[in-house]
Amino acid sequence: MAGTALAVTFATGITTATLAQAQSATPQPSTVHSRLDDIVKSGTLRACATGDYKPYSFRRPDGQFEGIDVDLVASLAKSLGVKPAIVPTTWKALMEDFSAGKCDIAVGGISVTLDRAARAYYSKVVMIDGKSPIVRCADVAKYQTLADLNKPSTRAIANPGGTNERFARQHLPNATLTIYPDNVTIFQQIADGKADVMVTDSSETLLQHKLNPALCPVNPDKPLQFGEKAYLLPRGDDVFKHYVDQWLNLAQKTGEYRAVVDKWLK
Repeated sequence: MAGTALAVTFATGITTATLAQAQSATPQPSTVHSRLDDIVKSGTLRACATGDYKPYSFRRPDGQFEGIDVDLVASLAKSLGVKPAIVPTTWKALMEDFSAGKCDIAVGGISVTLDRAARAYYSKVVMIDGKSPIVRCADVAKYQTLADLNKPSTRAIANPGGTNERFARQHLPNATLTIYPDNVTIFQQIADGKADVMVTDSSETLLQHKLNPALCPVNPDKPLQFGEKAYLLPRGDDVFKHYVDQWLNLAQKTGEYRAVVDKWLK
């Protein structure tokens, strides 16, 4: 037995003392702190949402939030054994509020853009959802292409601070553009004949048609611009991002995600 041990030592050139010295010199893995730990410790998952973007987040007159992402945040919070809390924000203040740490995650129909990606992590894609026009149903044939929209006679309308305003300013420079501050009542401006068209996410055009049959989406299955939606997460926090991505993957694979979306869109 002793001879065998000695042979191994000679063959490898490693003595017990050398092995012990190497082990003591090896750095031990450190504990990586994550926002995930803070959430579990506090018992609350704080989610920023604008509350003005149906079907993703909407703040009711009683102050309560509802919508696709509100339900999904509740599911994420439940998976962590904590309570969800919605932190109100606006599209203009979204990145500042999130970067300042006022919330742990930002939701509510947030489009994936490079300027946001430079300041925060995104979760895996929640939904592919490009830009489409919504008009009075009698005018659908009139506004089929960007060229149809981009005319001085077209009264376009957009909400401030988000990708809808950005799209309008970039692609409709010849249209007469109104920036309307209330994203909740903006569609009524079209229905009342005070504006002709708004270019927004295809999913929102479908919902608005459901809420007001006088308004019709224009080719929502063939959007004017490709777009994706995802959740904002703290920049550099890989632990939290991996957890959210895995939760979302399971929600999509088990059918929970589809059930929530169908609840609001069908």
